Amino acid sequence: MYYIAPMNLENAMEISKWTYDEPYVLYSFKECEETIHELLENDYYACRDLSNRLFGYFCFGDAATIPTYEEGYDEDALDMGLGMNPEFCGIGQGLDFLNFGLEFAKKYKMNEKNKIRFTVADFNKRAIHLYEKAGFKILRSVKHVKFEEKFNIMILNL
Repeated sequence: MYYIAPMNLENAMEISKWTYDEPYVLYSFKECEETIHELLENDYYACRDLSNRLFGYFCFGDAATIPTYEEGYDEDALDMGLGMNPEFCGIGQGLDFLNFGLEFAKKYKMNEKNKIRFTVADFNKRAIHLYEKAGFKILRSVKHVKFEEKFNIMILNL
């Protein structure tokens, strides 16, 4: 199915080139040194499929949060984020990918926490539906400082 490894330069360079179509364009990275630094210096993991294609990534902690005007991260939870290679988006593989990441998080990242938290753009109904299928519930909405977009904070109780 998939395998996961800490982010390396080769994967970071490939991810930095990913661009998403509207309305998901805000999830695109910029191909620059700042992006490479973000991916290598924070808690990011590359995920490859069994054909060795870079399928996506997972991130944890501060790398999975956004700057907001209001407090949105007050519960004790593991913040988690993900990104799928644009060529694999929208073809029905999201739930398997998400579940693989959740199992990784439960096994290696949880510590004492019993909740996983995702932050997702409100317009991203496809992702919200996916997270709800996995058991996440919308806890609150916040506004992103840079994009001025509404984001939902979602929680999964383990």
